[in-house]
Amino acid sequence: MELNGLKWFKIIEKGVPAIFIGQYEHNIDKKGRMFIPAKFKESMGDSFIVAQGLERKHCLFIYTQSEWSKLEEKISAQPYAKSQKLKRFLYSGAAELECDAQGRILLPLALRQYAELTDSAVIVGTGATIEIWNKENWEKENMEISSDMVMDILEEIDF
Repeated sequence: MELNGLKWFKIIEKGVPAIFIGQYEHNIDKKGRMFIPAKFKESMGDSFIVAQGLERKHCLFIYTQSEWSKLEEKISAQPYAKSQKLKRFLYSGAAELECDAQGRILLPLALRQYAELTDSAVIVGTGATIEIWNKENWEKENMEISSDMVMDILEEIDF
């Protein structure tokens, strides 16, 4: 941390990926605008990608430009026949967004419909990405995660 005037600024080293953690709930206005948590916004960059969630979950994923580039490289490295359906799903349902002066994003209608977002959303940090969930779907997702399941995964990764 470095003192600069009256504000503290977090210095993010170039090449060090942002780690998004925490859970927040924000309203969505009638135009489809939603606040991004300040802790997330400072690490997201000027523009970022919002796409349909993977894993057959009706949520949205937010990728920083660098994470999106990594994903694109991995997809492009696959044989055409293997990657084309994923490209259609992911790219057709994605949008490049920026925060407005108030720190809000305008979620496109198609993405709001896909994630079943109406008047509020749960915004969740998941490490290198951020997820946006309908509150009821988020609660159902969390109910499916048991402590035994978490312990099994931790054992698998030798933690």
